Amino acid sequence: MSSSTLNGRRFDGRVALVTGGASGIGRAVAERLHREGALVTAWDIDGAKLDTLASAHPQGLRVQRVDVTDPAAVSAAMDALTAAEGRLDILVNAAGIVGPGGPFWEVTPEQWGRVLRVNLDGTFFVTRAAQPHLVANGWGRVVNLASVTAKEGPKHLGPYAATKAGIVGLTKSMGKDLAGTGVLVNAVAPALIATELLEQLTPEYRAAAMAKIPLGRAGTLDEASSMIAWLCSRECSFSTGAVFDLTGGRGQ
Repeated sequence: MSSSTLNGRRFDGRVALVTGGASGIGRAVAERLHREGALVTAWDIDGAKLDTLASAHPQGLRVQRVDVTDPAAVSAAMDALTAAEGRLDILVNAAGIVGPGGPFWEVTPEQWGRVLRVNLDGTFFVTRAAQPHLVANGWGRVVNLASVTAKEGPKHLGPYAATKAGIVGLTKSMGKDLAGTGVLVNAVAPALIATELLEQLTPEYRAAAMAKIPLGRAGTLDEASSMIAWLCSRECSFSTGAVFDLTGGRGQ
């Protein structure tokens, strides 16, 4: 075990990008990677939240307002990041929205398209832009945020469940495409995690979802960032195209 692992600096010298990095799981991951030595850039669409994150970390954690649904903006931002840092080692795709709640026939085409663009297109666009930089290093880690809904297809969350199922399939394919390059691609499938996204769910849905968790509680941001940080590290070396459960037993 290296000294950097022992002293909590296992990401010294690594350059990381976290999308959706201004809040929720994305912010928790960005701050953890930063704390453990990585040079982190957080992308988000919410400029005010990015400002708050930057103010909390005036040194070593960069922020950039990027719309991950716009492939041209993603390419330009990726070029700027890699020009500034000289490389990219780690990508965490945490940008996502829950979208509308209700039966699928009440979902408008516009609502469906918005969830698809943020959750699935965004993951594809950013990883596609990152791929040549990760492969050039001969080492890289990509972690995509899926969801237990990808397995369950819960009532009244059709667009969200569909996009998260898409992320699972995309992760498996990406892992195989990049096998042998030194770049590993995995996904994490959380159940309820104590973030502001819970506020987008109805009280009835939250109560029903909590009742399904054998451990009897929501997961914490620290628990989520801990698993994702491991997947970003050298310690994760023989898993790719895999989906890691983070559900308190619900997804088993």
